[in-house]
Amino acid sequence: MESKADLNLLIEHVLHTAREHDLWKTHDAIVVAVSGGPDSVALLHILHQISIRHVPLKLICAHVHHGLRAESDSEEELVRGLARELAIPFEVARVDVPSYMKESGKGFEEAARDKRYAFLHEMAQRHGAASIALAHHADDQAETVLLHLLRGSGLGGLKGMRMKRSEKNVELIRPFLRMYKTDLLNICEQNGYAYAVDNSNFSNKYRRNAIRLDVLPLLGQYNGQIKQSLVQLAEIAGVEDDYMEQAANHAYHEMVQYKDGRLYFRAPSFLALHVALQRRLIKLILNYLSAGCEIADFNKIELIRQGIIQNKSTTWSLDIGGGLACIREYDMILFMHKPPEQSKSYTYELQTAVPELCIPEIGMKLKMKLQSPHDSYFSTMAGSCAEAVFDAGQLQFPLTLRSRLPGDTMKVMGLNGSKKVKDIFIDAKIPPSVRSRIPVLVDGLGHIIWIPGVRRSAHAAVGTQTVSVLHMRLEDAKAVEQL
Repeated sequence: MESKADLNLLIEHVLHTAREHDLWKTHDAIVVAVSGGPDSVALLHILHQISIRHVPLKLICAHVHHGLRAESDSEEELVRGLARELAIPFEVARVDVPSYMKESGKGFEEAARDKRYAFLHEMAQRHGAASIALAHHADDQAETVLLHLLRGSGLGGLKGMRMKRSEKNVELIRPFLRMYKTDLLNICEQNGYAYAVDNSNFSNKYRRNAIRLDVLPLLGQYNGQIKQSLVQLAEIAGVEDDYMEQAANHAYHEMVQYKDGRLYFRAPSFLALHVALQRRLIKLILNYLSAGCEIADFNKIELIRQGIIQNKSTTWSLDIGGGLACIREYDMILFMHKPPEQSKSYTYELQTAVPELCIPEIGMKLKMKLQSPHDSYFSTMAGSCAEAVFDAGQLQFPLTLRSRLPGDTMKVMGLNGSKKVKDIFIDAKIPPSVRSRIPVLVDGLGHIIWIPGVRRSAHAAVGTQTVSVLHMRLEDAKAVEQL
C-alpha cells in the first residue's frame, strides 16, 4: 500500500485481511489494545469505522499504564479521551513492572509484555470478547523475524507473528500485519488523529529498538527492500511450517500409539521418515507429554533422534528433563513420564574397538585405543576416569558394555574362583548411590572382564607375548581431555 493511501482504502485492506483470515464474526466483542501511539490509535479508529459501516462489532478500548515515564499520565488521558469520543468502553490497568521483574527474574521487555497480556486477557474474559486486537504491523514483523533469526530459530520462529493465534481460549488478531508504519502515520496525519510519541522507542537500550535503529538500517545498505524481504520470509515460513505441522500430525496418528501413559513407535517406521519429519515428530511427542511446556530444544531433539537412528545398542534410557524419559527397547521407542526412582538399564554391543562410545544413561563415555605394548598409555587424571589394558589378541568379541544385573560375578585377577560384583562393590566401599553409574564390560563368552574404576578380571591380561594392547578408559562425558 502506498504512503498516500486514504482511509477508505485502508479500511478495505483490513476488511480483505479479515475475510481471508477469518479475524472476526458479526457482533463479536473485541478488546483493542491501545497504547496511544500512532499504530494503536489508527487501529481503534479503523475498527470503529468498520463496526459502524460494515460489520457490527462491540469494541473495548484497553490501555496499560506502566508508570515508568513522565508521559504515562498524559498518554492515559489521550486514550481515555479517544474512547470517549468514539463512545467505546474504556479499561485501564496500572502495572508495577519493576516489582514483577524482581519477582520473576525477567528483563523489562518480557516483564512488561507479561503484565500487558495478562490485563488484556482479563478484559477479554470480563467482556466476553472473542479476540484481542493488536496493532503490530509489517515493520514489527520484520523486526521479529530478524530477532528470531539472530537467536538461532528454526522455521517456527522465522514465521514471526501470526495474523491470528489462539491463546487462553481467545484469538489474538493483528489486522495491520501486512501494512507498514508509514501508512499508519499518514492515516493519522491526514485525518487529524491525535497520538502520543514514546521517546523510549528511539533508544537502542532495548534489543528490539536496537534491531530497528541499528541492525535493519545497516542491512538496508545491502538490500534496500530488507523489511519487505523479511516479511516475505515470514509469509513463506508460516505456510511451510503449517504444512510441516500437518505432515507431523499425520505421521503421529499413523505411527504413534498410546498405552498406560506411554507414547511409543517402532524404529523402522521412524527411520523411513525424512529427517525433518523425524525431528517434528519427536518435538510433537514431547510437547504432548509436557502439556505444551517448551522443553523440546534442538539439541535435545537431535540427541533422541541420533539415539534412534544408530544401531550400536539394543536398549538405552535417556532422561530428557521435565520429568520425561525416552527409552529404547530393541525396535521399540518409548516416551513416558519418568518414575521417581527409575533404574537405568542399558546395553551397548561392540563388534570391534571404537574410538569413543557415549553412554548418556550415566553421563559417561568409553574411549578405546589399539596400540603397541611399547607405546605410552593414556594420561590419567585422578578421580576423573577409570582405565584398563587388555591383550587385544586374547579378547573375545563382541564386547558388551552394560548396566549391572543381579547375580553378576567376575573372575578377579589375583583371586581363585569368581566373586559377586555386589560383594566387589562392598569390599571396595563403593557408595550405593554411585554403583548405578558404574557399568560392566563383558566379553563374547559372557565373562565380565572389567568393572571400570573398581576391578578387572584375569581374562586377556597383557604379558610378554602380547602383540597388540587394547587400552580403554571410561570418563565423564563432559571431560575435555583429548586422547
